[in-house]
Amino acid sequence: MSISGELPGEGSDGEEEVFINEEDIIHEITIDDEDLPDRDEDDEDGGDGMEVVDDSTYIFQGHKDEVFTVACSPTDTSLVASGGKDDRGFLWRIGSAEGALELTGHSDTVSTVAFSSDGNLLASGSFDGQINVWNTATRALQGTLEGSGSGFEWLKWHPRGHLIIAGSEDCNVWMWNADHSTILNTFAGHSSTVTCGDFTPDGKLVCTGSDDATLRIWDPRSAQSRHVVRGHGYHTDGLTCLSVTLDSQTVVSGSKDNSVHIVNVNSGQVVGSLVGHTNSIECVGISSSYGWAATGSMDQKLIIWDLAHQSSRCVCEHDEGVTSLAWLGSSRYVASGCIDGKVRIWDSLSGDCAREFSGHADVVQSLAIAADGNALVSVSTDGSARVFDISMFK
Repeated sequence: MSISGELPGEGSDGEEEVFINEEDIIHEITIDDEDLPDRDEDDEDGGDGMEVVDDSTYIFQGHKDEVFTVACSPTDTSLVASGGKDDRGFLWRIGSAEGALELTGHSDTVSTVAFSSDGNLLASGSFDGQINVWNTATRALQGTLEGSGSGFEWLKWHPRGHLIIAGSEDCNVWMWNADHSTILNTFAGHSSTVTCGDFTPDGKLVCTGSDDATLRIWDPRSAQSRHVVRGHGYHTDGLTCLSVTLDSQTVVSGSKDNSVHIVNVNSGQVVGSLVGHTNSIECVGISSSYGWAATGSMDQKLIIWDLAHQSSRCVCEHDEGVTSLAWLGSSRYVASGCIDGKVRIWDSLSGDCAREFSGHADVVQSLAIAADGNALVSVSTDGSARVFDISMFK
């Protein structure tokens, strides 16, 4: 009897036979192949044999690189737009791989996409300094909006019209009439990249935050600052996110300095601080039904706040940093996206995790909710957009 193998210190070229003497054999056992445990295909491939769980009901895989931004049509329950690092945007339908429209024309990362409030137009903004506007019915390019040539970080539509504002790396905020592709105003005053912003829900004012650690409240007609919020009692580092309450009276802003502050829109005064996070604030959202806000941070926490009392209602713990959030319509539920690739649904009354969705293999970058509230769409640096059924959380 012999066993062929490599001798210690010798490579495959020095392979020799190793002999076992008959007298060294204590007992010989015959094994039937059927008695051996089955080997997993994953084991044969060197995997751990664990089945990958995917809770999504649909996957859009048109992108060829990381996907950063997603938006759902406010009027068409299945229509979704997404954009990513592959310099591409897409207009596609949940459940259908056919007929996806590539939003061509960009030469750099598509950083932001958004539908107009009537759902008739879709805008895609890019680091190439260009915003393209598409007609969602005809699927035709309606116009191209340009600023100084510097990249756009975000864009927002007027709550009732076809006006677009966008924040740029050139420190300015730009506003256009999308129907005529004409520049209406340039808001100048920030001294660094304009990282976040929005119209107030009544459409009368514009609020913007910047890497210069200031919040500015603008008159959109004159493009003049009504208020500049900065200094003692406010953020000490760049703003990352903001959200305006439904009554257009209050702005909640988050910063890289771990702080969350509350500002009165009319007076420009800091009226409160929400203390609880210990790392950069990545996202903020305000409930449309309750007087509550949600904030997500790199400290692995989503915190639900009572704005009236400026106090924490509950802390939702995550395994890694929280990157994105979205309230589920007018319900009490809020969704969070995380660095660990998971999407979680939280009950804001109790702070309990009502559901955890798996499927992404990398960081969840952005979330959007379908118009009927039945689907949540998440996009990830894994290159995919995934759709999850949230119909039970209305």
